[in-house]
Amino acid sequence: MVLVDTRRLADCFPAIDYFEEAGLPFVVGINGWDGHYPHVDDEVREALTLAPHIPLVRTDARSRDSVKSTLIALVEHALTMRVAVPGWGGR
Repeated sequence: MVLVDTRRLADCFPAIDYFEEAGLPFVVGINGWDGHYPHVDDEVREALTLAPHIPLVRTDARSRDSVKSTLIALVEHALTMRVAVPGWGGR
């Protein structure tokens, strides 16, 4: 999971690059503050140049339940990629 603070998008590029270059599935957690998300998902996806298959998940890193839901989304995405991409078995 790559946690994104929309106020500092440039800080997450190295992590996104790492997962993309390694061919590992990942989700992008858009961190919100008190339920406030200043950008719509499409704006974040475009700013980060994310492929359409990379899930965006709105989350609050301070909330245990929210983080748990984001991690569940990551596991579900990884399982989907394993089935959808022949020969992909992870590392």
